[in-house]
Amino acid sequence: MSATEALLQPVLIGCAVAPEGVVDAGHIGFKAHNLARMASLALPVPPAFVLGTGWCAQAARLQAALWRPALAELERAAGLRFGDERRPLLLSVRSGAPVSMPGMLETLLNIGLTEGTLPGLLRLTGNPRLVWDAYRRLVAGYGEIVMNVPARAFAADLHSIAQGLDERELDFRQLRELAALHCATVLRESGEAFPQDTSVQLAGAIRAVFDSWSAEKARTWRAMHDVPEAMGTAVTVQRMVFGNAGGTSGAGVGFTRHPSTGERQPWVDFLFDAQGEDVVSGRRVAHGHEEFASVLPEAWKELLDCMDRLERGMKDMQDFEFTVEEGRLYLLQTRAGKRTPQAAARIALDLCDEGVIDRREALERTRTLDGAALSQLQVVQGDGQAPLEPLARAVSACTGVATGPIALDEAAARACAASGHPAILVRAEAETADIAALECAAGLLTMRGARTSHAAVVARQLGKVCLVGCEALDIDLEAKRIRIGSAALSAADTLSLDGNTGCVYAGEVRTVRTEPAELMRRLEALRAAA
Repeated sequence: MSATEALLQPVLIGCAVAPEGVVDAGHIGFKAHNLARMASLALPVPPAFVLGTGWCAQAARLQAALWRPALAELERAAGLRFGDERRPLLLSVRSGAPVSMPGMLETLLNIGLTEGTLPGLLRLTGNPRLVWDAYRRLVAGYGEIVMNVPARAFAADLHSIAQGLDERELDFRQLRELAALHCATVLRESGEAFPQDTSVQLAGAIRAVFDSWSAEKARTWRAMHDVPEAMGTAVTVQRMVFGNAGGTSGAGVGFTRHPSTGERQPWVDFLFDAQGEDVVSGRRVAHGHEEFASVLPEAWKELLDCMDRLERGMKDMQDFEFTVEEGRLYLLQTRAGKRTPQAAARIALDLCDEGVIDRREALERTRTLDGAALSQLQVVQGDGQAPLEPLARAVSACTGVATGPIALDEAAARACAASGHPAILVRAEAETADIAALECAAGLLTMRGARTSHAAVVARQLGKVCLVGCEALDIDLEAKRIRIGSAALSAADTLSLDGNTGCVYAGEVRTVRTEPAELMRRLEALRAAA
């Protein structure tokens, strides 16, 4: 086999076959590279195989015969069979470029669930709600990403069944009805039935994830970050684990340290009875780890241990995704976490003090950080005037203060930027599709979403103030108006976001720029000792 041919062979991760193949990030993508590193650290990683970046430009030529042997190894590792009607293996199909592109590429979950395999999954789990929830998610996700059915069509199906209820409150009968509605929607909107052949599902999912490299939001991201078009993405096919299996299950995203301040404390969002996309998509409000730690203390204790092992193995603060299935923890991905300059300085200094990195590495990581880079705006209260009264409070995903006219879409955000007054982008959800609008805005305010959603991560990387989950916010796109609590505001009215406190204010606020004296002292001591 030539070197070129070898690079086109699937790479196994977490299976019993050794060696596991080429694992450099340029070949298998950044996400799978770190997945392999986690497996080598004996962390709880579901088994997987990877189709490398070399296939991205020629995905149409990819034949099932290439990945079937790797799938057989995955079946052996899982003790299940893909497409089997008694013990079915379900798969996730995930993207992964050689550089981190949070939320810019696609993921499909629950691949392999059909009318033929549904009874087998029901026998395996004894959980009809899990089975029908997984199926309706698959039909909607596959229909949108692979078959180009508008997401709003599935949202309308959900609304007709849920009637205002949280989808987690629906019982298995309602979810079964919803799955049937989704199947009918796929046929009506695409002219084709949802595929009941598991091999067709997997091939379609793999092709769609490769194709997502060319999606508009991915192209916009690459242009912003000078990422070469030819780099391509890899595709990871991994055993599904189910965060939507009931009250002792869930999905979460976390940072091993605070990404805004750098403090050594876990920063975790978790949703019970949910799958990972619920947290990172920006469509749901996720909450901190307190309830998770209270309800599932053993899983929380294991997660804390994994965080420590991740940092020491990767030698940096990590941003990771995880699933808990009936009390059992699984890690799904990790990467160096996006952080503010203040957090970057503190984390580098602390990791050096803890012996995780050496002094030379700490110096390199803080080389460009000076007083100007570390300074931060703070809202000034009082000073002889009445105290500021916020319109509302939200969850802060990135610190700082931003003021600007309200913009409700990309066109308005671009117009504000062109006039020299960057806007506050106000959206219902924190979605990565808003990347172009966010780039030219001063800040982001959303009704829903989690501080660890992909769009919030992007905002933090771009240095934008970001507040999510503002429950007092209501948006009327048709009238181009918003309401925050009792205040009615029009598009172009001025709004201020305080990312340090989570407060939302009408109009402009007075600010002062401060430098972190203790952090500067520690940096100066590090440099003086070099």
